[in-house]
Amino acid sequence: MGDQIVKVPNRHLLKNRKVIEEINRHLWIESERAGYDIGFDKAAEDWLIRFSKAWMKYHLPKRNAKLHKKSTSSNLVARTKSPSRKKFQARKAS
Repeated sequence: MGDQIVKVPNRHLLKNRKVIEEINRHLWIESERAGYDIGFDKAAEDWLIRFSKAWMKYHLPKRNAKLHKKSTSSNLVARTKSPSRKKFQARKAS
């Protein structure tokens, strides 16, 4: 009855094999520290809360950079007009 539902960030990472390896390592370390097997679910929840952000930043920098570059480049194109477009519009008006 004391169990609470906690919103765990980055749960989608559980599909990644490397993340599962990290969680298994975390399970071993935390179980040794506790003196008993804490279970995969508890280890996964703890790892996702404590370490998933740093893991993503280190292991997925290209993915994050591509997403950032894509969003900023489309904003720049939408906000600026190229000089060639102005010349085309000036010729069209003449």
